[in-house]
Amino acid sequence: MNIIDLPNKIPVFPLSNFIIFPKTSVPLNIFEPRYIDMINDSMKSNKLIGMIQPKSSNIKPNIPILHNVGCLGKITSFIETDDGRFLIELKGLIRFEAIKETKSDKKYRVLEVNYQKFFEDLNNKKEELKFSDLELIFKDLKSLFEKKGFIINWKALEKQSLDETINALAMASPFSLEEKQVLLETINLDIRKNKISEILKTYTHDIYENKTLQ
Repeated sequence: MNIIDLPNKIPVFPLSNFIIFPKTSVPLNIFEPRYIDMINDSMKSNKLIGMIQPKSSNIKPNIPILHNVGCLGKITSFIETDDGRFLIELKGLIRFEAIKETKSDKKYRVLEVNYQKFFEDLNNKKEELKFSDLELIFKDLKSLFEKKGFIINWKALEKQSLDETINALAMASPFSLEEKQVLLETINLDIRKNKISEILKTYTHDIYENKTLQ
């Protein structure tokens, strides 16, 4: 997708406990009427929707306060079930910064957004995965994933590009949602890699002392 094709107003899905990163794909089960409407409208236009996290300290759960940064995704697969749900596959394209919420007659929320800080997300240049760069992260992440009962195909990850691997690990990791939001907001891959390492250090003591992770 070109920069000029990016919409400045997007429908958003404020889903708690869920983050999508650029260059990663995730399945979604859509069943709420307002989001059924949103997907219907999106399929008729550009197939783009924004994923953004509500803040945990929300006073009004019906209209939650949203984080400032989310990720624009494109619907790459769409199935309607017999009971009226939509099963979609969403591919992360580029992060966005929320500018303001726009008034709309839709049941779902629409944001005016800016992509200025995140144009690098659209760069398709493939970086060779340097395992030496990620060796310590992989080692500590593997310990954390195993401790939490997560199963990851590490060999498959090693075949991906560096940014795909880092983003996939950040998204799938058993970090807190606040920690994942920090990773989403990091400007570039190097900083994100270092942030993962920093976050892992807070877990390392529990991993090796064999204590329960909170």
